[in-house]
Amino acid sequence: MPTKKVEIEDFILRLLNDVSEVSVREIAKARGIAELSETERRAIRRALSSLQDRKLIISQGQGPARSYVLFDQSGETTENFAPEKAKESSGEEGIPFTKMELSPESRALLEYVSQDVAVRTPVGYDQEFLLSYEPNRTFYLSEPQREALFATGRAEPKERPAGTYARNILNRLLIDLSWNSSRLEGNTYSLLETKRLIELGEAAAGKDASEAQMILNHKAAIEYIVESADEGHITSQEIRSIHALLSENLLGNPASSGRLRSLIVEIWGSTYLPLDNPQILQECFDLFVEKLNAIEDPFEQSMFSIVHLSYMQAFEDVNKRTARLVANIPLVKANLKPLSFTDVDPDAYVSALLGVYERTDVSLIRDLYIWAYTRSSQRYSAVQQSLGEPNLLKLQYRESVQEIVRTIILEKAGSGQIVQKIRDLIDQQNIPDADRDALFNLIENEIISLHDGNVARYKVRPSEFQAWKELQ
Repeated sequence: MPTKKVEIEDFILRLLNDVSEVSVREIAKARGIAELSETERRAIRRALSSLQDRKLIISQGQGPARSYVLFDQSGETTENFAPEKAKESSGEEGIPFTKMELSPESRALLEYVSQDVAVRTPVGYDQEFLLSYEPNRTFYLSEPQREALFATGRAEPKERPAGTYARNILNRLLIDLSWNSSRLEGNTYSLLETKRLIELGEAAAGKDASEAQMILNHKAAIEYIVESADEGHITSQEIRSIHALLSENLLGNPASSGRLRSLIVEIWGSTYLPLDNPQILQECFDLFVEKLNAIEDPFEQSMFSIVHLSYMQAFEDVNKRTARLVANIPLVKANLKPLSFTDVDPDAYVSALLGVYERTDVSLIRDLYIWAYTRSSQRYSAVQQSLGEPNLLKLQYRESVQEIVRTIILEKAGSGQIVQKIRDLIDQQNIPDADRDALFNLIENEIISLHDGNVARYKVRPSEFQAWKELQ
């Protein structure tokens, strides 16, 4: 059964020589797959997208009726139906790593993982990789690298409560990180389509429902991380909850969400075989959490999360997404700019992880991490310039503000009732008399500023906001 993307592409082209058109499910059926999982669907979709980009096939129809035909069957022509030969990793345009500077170790590792899977050595999970890591003595990022990242990512000029910066840019973070992390999984939503889905709840026409679900799951998980920013430690429960939010309605067995796996998993296109012993997996996961919390530097924590959560494959699926979001927790807690994976090439990301999987070598993922964080920080620098000083009263009473605004919307308070409703709700809170008038003015301004793009801050759906707005 073909597993690598190029092998799936070849399989699809050969299949289209026998039939006039195929759908994703028909491709899966021809490959002997009875139940089409999200992982398999994603791999087929990536191969189809690549073939379309090279004008070897085209799509026709929308949604469930979408099918694919050879390019020349539509009346067009192409010179070559053979898959394009991969370019050498020498810096030619279009190569995933051309935009970033690679160390000699990374170049050697890239050369190894770029070989055909048949010539790479099969390997299993190496417990020593985790056991040998000593927090604050072992470092995946050197001191100069950590200092440079901090200089790039420092967002708050003054000490603020944990999560302040992420809350100030939450709307932008929800869109950027949801889109980029989903894009790395083969999701075909555009940035604008992602924005409309998150802000308005409008799914893009002709897209698979699982793609919208993936993005909305990211939104929920990011909100959870930001809301939990002031908690001291990163707990096992928090990581499993993030996985549960990311995998909602995407796994064949709903009970697998947020639960360490008991099944054997394989990684397509890799010679790496993850752990298959549930007891040892639990022990390694617990040790990972313990060591993660012992690390003092937030960037080292972030890097450690990406490396070991991806390598461990603790869950049945959705491991890389979980690793990417958990890697943002230390940054959010430290009020550093988030890592939204802006401009990261999916093939580059896969190659970097293959280096971890098959060689327990972090050099390539380290170089990619530094480049990706710099790109993400550049994006948020412009955002930060447009932000004023955080309102300290709003920071102090953020939960009360959120609850009061949410209550007014959900209880559909009319325009003539809002002022008294605010006062009544403030009276129900444990608010000192000296702060009540200022808090009332703040909430009034929050309500005046409400629109369908920012109601997510109050855990209100666009439909609920619209129902309330129609009464005003």
